[in-house]
Amino acid sequence: MKKVTLYTDGACRGNPGRGGYGAILVYGKHEKEISGGEPVTTNNRMELLAAIVGLSALKEPCEVDLYSDSRYLVNAFLEGWLADWKKTGYRRGKRDEVKNADLWEELDRLTTRHTVHFYWVKGHNGHDYNERCDILATTFADSFPEEKTEVTETETPQ
Repeated sequence: MKKVTLYTDGACRGNPGRGGYGAILVYGKHEKEISGGEPVTTNNRMELLAAIVGLSALKEPCEVDLYSDSRYLVNAFLEGWLADWKKTGYRRGKRDEVKNADLWEELDRLTTRHTVHFYWVKGHNGHDYNERCDILATTFADSFPEEKTEVTETETPQ
């Protein structure tokens, strides 16, 4: 089984707002950068999409060391949150649906195809690949036009 390292990051301009994700796959001397985003999204969705897109780019099952600065992503696996959510039908408590269940389901599917080891890294702390993923994510988020809100004046009844 090939051993691959995957670095990921998500970004959002506003939350919700313009979002982007970045992923870098490293296999030996080969590196592949991937980025994308959505015009209206959340930071957590972008963090999850970075991992999903990175794992989806692998053409065969691999052993993957995945590094992210998102505790939301990493702790879902390391702390067993995802396993608990699956047991409850992606619900927290009796009523509250787990946010981003669609992405968690896809990520769960991908992590059963690959052997994935999750590692948390402190963001914006000089880690070269994390910094590069942040640039990929923010650049894509910034590629969407900024939404402008119009202020309209209304008459005050007298």
